[in-house]
This record gives sequence, C-alpha cells and structure tokens, in this order.
Amino acid sequence: MITTRRMMLGWLGGTAAAAFAPGAIAAAASPIYKDARAPIDLRVRDLLSRMTLEEKVGQLIALWGTKADIMDDLTFNPAKATAAYPDGFGQITRPSDRRGGLQSADVAGGTGARWRGSESTIAFVNAVQRWARERTRLGIPVLFHEESLHGYMAPDATMFPQAIGLAGSFDRDLMTRVQSVIGREVRAHGSHLALSPVVDIARDPRWGRIEETFGEDPYLCGEMGVAAVDGLQGPGEKLAPGKVLATLKHMTGHGQPQAGNNIAPAPLAERELRENFFPPFRAVVSRTSIAAVMPSYNEIDGVPSHASRWLLGDVLRGEWGFDGAVVSDYGAVEELQKIHHVASDKQETARRALHAGVDCELPDGVAYRTLADQVRAGTVARAAVDTACARMLRLKFRAGLFEDGPADLNLARRLTGNAEAQALALEAAQRSLCLLTNDGVLPFDQARLTKLAVIGPNAAVARLGGYSGEPSRAVSLLDGLRALLGDRVVHAQGVFITRSEDRSADAVELADPAANARLIAEAVAIARDADAIVLAIGDTEQTSREGYAANHLGDRTAIDLVGEQNALFDALHALGKPIVVCAINGRPPSWPGVVARANAVLECWYPGQEGGTAVAEALLGRINPGAKLPLTVVRDAGQVPLYYNAKSSVGRGYLFGTTKPLFPFGHGLSYTSFRLGPPQLSSATIGRAGSVEVRVSVTNTGARAGDEVVQLYVHQETASVTRPIKALKGFARVTLAPGETREVVMTLDPEAFALWNLAMEEVVEPGRYQIMTGPNSVDLQTATLVIA
Repeated sequence: MITTRRMMLGWLGGTAAAAFAPGAIAAAASPIYKDARAPIDLRVRDLLSRMTLEEKVGQLIALWGTKADIMDDLTFNPAKATAAYPDGFGQITRPSDRRGGLQSADVAGGTGARWRGSESTIAFVNAVQRWARERTRLGIPVLFHEESLHGYMAPDATMFPQAIGLAGSFDRDLMTRVQSVIGREVRAHGSHLALSPVVDIARDPRWGRIEETFGEDPYLCGEMGVAAVDGLQGPGEKLAPGKVLATLKHMTGHGQPQAGNNIAPAPLAERELRENFFPPFRAVVSRTSIAAVMPSYNEIDGVPSHASRWLLGDVLRGEWGFDGAVVSDYGAVEELQKIHHVASDKQETARRALHAGVDCELPDGVAYRTLADQVRAGTVARAAVDTACARMLRLKFRAGLFEDGPADLNLARRLTGNAEAQALALEAAQRSLCLLTNDGVLPFDQARLTKLAVIGPNAAVARLGGYSGEPSRAVSLLDGLRALLGDRVVHAQGVFITRSEDRSADAVELADPAANARLIAEAVAIARDADAIVLAIGDTEQTSREGYAANHLGDRTAIDLVGEQNALFDALHALGKPIVVCAINGRPPSWPGVVARANAVLECWYPGQEGGTAVAEALLGRINPGAKLPLTVVRDAGQVPLYYNAKSSVGRGYLFGTTKPLFPFGHGLSYTSFRLGPPQLSSATIGRAGSVEVRVSVTNTGARAGDEVVQLYVHQETASVTRPIKALKGFARVTLAPGETREVVMTLDPEAFALWNLAMEEVVEPGRYQIMTGPNSVDLQTATLVIA
C-alpha cells in the first residue's frame, strides 16, 4: 500500500518516470492510458498529462440534483450533457434514483428519492458511458456510485438484515458472502463504487444511526469491516467481475456525538481516537485494498473531519499508507461554511477540503466547481488539483472502466433478488437473531399450540431499516408464522407507532393515543383465549433513523419504547398468558419494564426481507438462535455513554439507580446449553514481539444443536496509561451437535497488547495480562500471561 502511494507521488514530480514525460507520451501512437496491459500508475500519469485544468476539475465533481442538466425527463440527452459539461464530469450519484428528473422527492437524504427500475437505470448508465467514451475529448468513463449499507438500495434488490444485526452474528464468513451478493447486484446495474461499509464504533443509543454500525467494539467493527470489504471488492488491486470498490465510512468519532445528536462534535482526545475509534479504519486499510474513505460530518477538537489535514493526511495517508481516494459525505464540504463556520464562502470550503485531502465532492460538487477559477486566480495550487484528479482516475482504472462493456439488463435481472440471494438473506436473518431472555417458554411446542395471538405494530410489516430499497419480496413476522401455523394464528394491530409509514417524510408524529387505546382493547379481546402471545414491538424507520437536517430528525432523548407500546404490553401481560416479545428495532432494546416481565425476548433487529420466516422458525424451534449483542444495552438514557470496555474508574454508582446495563456486550442465549473450559495458553510468558495461542474447549451439554460464540478478552493489569477493564481481541462462532466438544484456537499477536503510551507511541509494555474467555463479556474465565 505504501509503495503504491509513493509511486503516485513519483508521477507528479519525481524523476522515476522521466521516460514518460508529457512530450514523449503525447508522441506515442497508442496512448498508454488506453492500454489495459500497462500498470495503473503509468496509465494515470499518462492521462493526467493530457488533461486540461477544466477536465481535471471535472473529475472531482458528481451529479445528483444536477442530473437535470443532462436529462430530458429521465432520459439522458448527450447534446445537453455536452453543452453543460464540455469538459466532462467524474461521477454520477446514485443512478438508480430519479433525482434531477420527474417525480423526484424534495428531500436530500438517503431514502427520499423515488427509484428507477433496472431497465431505466441500466439504460441511463449505458447512455452516459457511451457519451463519455465517444463524445468527450479524452473518452474518460464516468464513475457511478450507489448506497449499499445492507443491500443495493434500489427496487427489487436483496435486502439483508441491518448492519447492527449482521454484526451480532459474529460471523465473518457470513458478512463476506452477504456483501459479495450486494456487490454483484450493484455492479450488474452499472455502478462500480459502493458507499459501504460503516465501521464507526457506536456508543450512544440516542443516536438514530446506531443501526447502521457494527456496534461499540473496535475489534468487532474492524473484523466485520474487513469481511465486508473482502466481499464487496475481493482481493487485489483490480476489480474482478461482479465486484465493486468499497468506501470506508465515516472517519471518525461519528458514533459518539455530543448529546447523541447526529453530526455534533465528537469530544474525544487523541489517545481515545487512536485506541478505540481509529482501529476499525486502520484494520481495513492495512488488511484490504480498500478503494475509498469517507470522512465524517462531525468535528474533533474544533476541526471538522472534512477540513482535517491531520486526520486525512498525517494519519490516514501518512501513518497508515492509504493510497486510495477520499470522497466527501453528501453536502459535507458546503457544511464547512453553513454549519461549522470555518469558511466564509463555497470557494473557501473547496480550498479547505482539498487541502485536507478530500479528492471529490459528493453529491453535486457545488464547491469544487469553483476550483478551476481558483487555480487561475492563484488561490489553489494546480498540483493539489492534479493529486486529487490522479486519485479519482486511479479508481476508474482499478474498476476497469476503460475496458468494461455496457451493463447487461438480462444479467441484472438474473442476479438481482434471485433464489440464491433470497436463501442467503434467510440464512443471514437466522444467524442474526439474538435470544435475550427465556424462562423456558421458547421454543413453542407447535403440536400443543391451538391458537397463537400475533400482535403489535411490527407484526404485519416487514421493517427493513434505513438505507433500504424495495425488495421484490418481503416477509413479515405474521406472514412467517401463518406459513407455519396456518389458521392457528390470530392477529391484532395493538397500536400504531407513528401516523405515517413513509420513512422519507420529514415530520414524525406519534400515532393518536385515543385510537391506540381502542386498538389495545381489540388486541386484548383477540388474545384472551389464545395459548400464548407473540408481541412485535420496537421502532419504525421514522423513530430510529439518520437525522440529516433540522427538519428531518432521527435522534431521541428517550430510549424506551415510544407511543403506547408499553401500555399495549401492560394490557396483554395482565391476561396472565405466556408473552414473547420480538424486538424489531434499530436502537438497542432499552425497555426495562418489558424485559422484566416478558417470558422471553428475541432481539431481531431489522432482519431483512426474509426476516419474518427466520423469526417464525426461531419461535417454533426450527432454528436455534445463536447471535450475540454487538453493544451494551443500557437501562436508562442517564447511563449513556455506557460500554463494556470502559476504564476502571467508571461505575462508582448513582443515587437511586444502578451502573449495571440491562444486557452486557456479547450477551445471547440459546435453546441448548454450553460448557466452556478455561483458557489454555501456549506459553505463560512471551516477549514483547511474541504471540500466544489461546485454546478453549466448548461442549454442547444440551439436547439441541446450537451455536456458541467464544469471546476472548484482554486486560493489562498495570500500565503507563489507564487501560480498559477488558477489550475484545478474538471471537469464534461454532456450531455443535448435542454432546459434541470442539477446541477453539485463537492467536493473540503484539497488536492485541499494544497501547499508546505517555509519549503517544504505540508500544507493547512488559507486565502481567489477564487473558479472559467466555460466552459474553461478563461470564469469563481467566489465565495470566506475562510479557517480558
């Protein structure tokens, strides 16, 4: 990675490429940049040497609302494109939506625009590429990017469980396979860049975007991030067929904003950044060929991420050797003026972002369109534009855009949402279900069920969560149970959570309490003679979401159930019947009243398009839940932030309250039981550059096959700076038959023991370390390791 970065710097001013001076390149019969056999670095240098200033700046902008400049209604118009962009443009933002054309939504967020179908998307992409290749001076193709948090965000695409649920699977291989399917569906529609994955660690359940993350732990986020990029991009520098370039986001501090408010400052010191917030990003950069990184909206220590040369230059590119492109978050460059007030106009925002290392401005390049004039005026260095342009061109060569043929509609139709993808979506949903409590009521004995009451605002709707498309099929919990139990299922709405189900709507209004009171009475009447009750409650895509504008909020101060959902539970619980709660939600289930009295709670998160089938199978014992919580579930917003890898000074106590969470990180039950042996170390003493193997025996002591996640934690007893009481450094999910025993082996290398010392140097210090293993972050057995 570092070698490639230095090679890039060499083209822009070194002597290593003297043989490819601009004059010699111009005289060549066949341009090097058109030669697929030539190294990417030389192709970039060759093309860059041929470009005008306006053509270079054009590569740094994108079109979203400005797609209107190049379209008649929704059809691409090459004459309009040539007139509006004679020097070309670099990217199209989300070709699958209608923005810039007829019937586009007014909002600027991830789910507001109404979509094109596959045929329209592919026709548009192919027409744009034909124009770019044939009717611009140098024939530079356009890069198309799409959202793909947990599925290609477009009609008919496969929608997998939300990111937080996938993280709870603790299954690297599953993540890679899921992202591979997502990538091929994006690629089949002509896009080569996915704005995914999100590796922000999330420490505040008030924050509406917590569902988009892989949880609170740096190691887990890093492992899931690496697996996701492996699935999207595959190995190596150049994309294979069916793969897309990935974008690592959002760097950084995004998941612990002040007061839980989206884009608010992240009040974090450098050591906290380096030990907790940086590691997931660093893991992906060091272990994959990640193509792009997206900075975060927030500021750290008074400097917004999009203006932080320290963050994007010194750390990302300097220390970690990242040689890809830095792409802005939507509107974030303009926000340097409008929100952060560190720039006085759009020209200054462009200068500050470009100086920090932001290579292209999404979604419309409003500020970066001023760069050519600024270069001519002497306020922006031409070399800075050249550097950014070179990085964006390199993405296009890595993606094979100069050789790639048109997108194939028939292929897209065969791949998108097909039977294989649906089967994987079901498997992913099954492996993301986490059993939080169970007094023995689950699994239901199907033979003894004569009537099952399925009630609640999330029973009859397949909730998908934020950044979701409209899949060709979606199975609700009610659908899933009826498919297995038929007319033994009775149903009542119970309550509505919000007045509207439109997740793109700006205003969010809770449902009418009086109407909900009537619905609660109806639900009680229906459940009165049932054998048991399944209650599906939680969030909607309105009550937990990205708050991307002052008129489109998604963060909350209260984290218990909203509306009349607690009242619904109280009324049903008063019937004295077994009641199982299915939590279908984007936020952690901080519902102490429900948890204390329900006979069982199954955390489903947003389980994707096949979620209803998976949850029904779990309730009836056809599958055995095995996921774990990827974050700590607090009891009350007053405990926030509360995370398992805290320092030993945390948790002295509260008047009239407790410091204990409702559920600890890594928690999750099963329908069977497991016995874990103590950790066995390959050596009791190692050197500071050494590694140690940790072995743990796991036995299924119950009567059902099931999954256990063996978790490995480390604690340094005494150090030069304070250390967390425990930190996850390994995990393995294993499936065992009744009576089966397996030995899990995990390796701890120097990275697992490293800290940032008083001099802000990353070192391994000698001393005693507790090596802890168990099924969660609380029930642990310990061995001692000495590092000499």
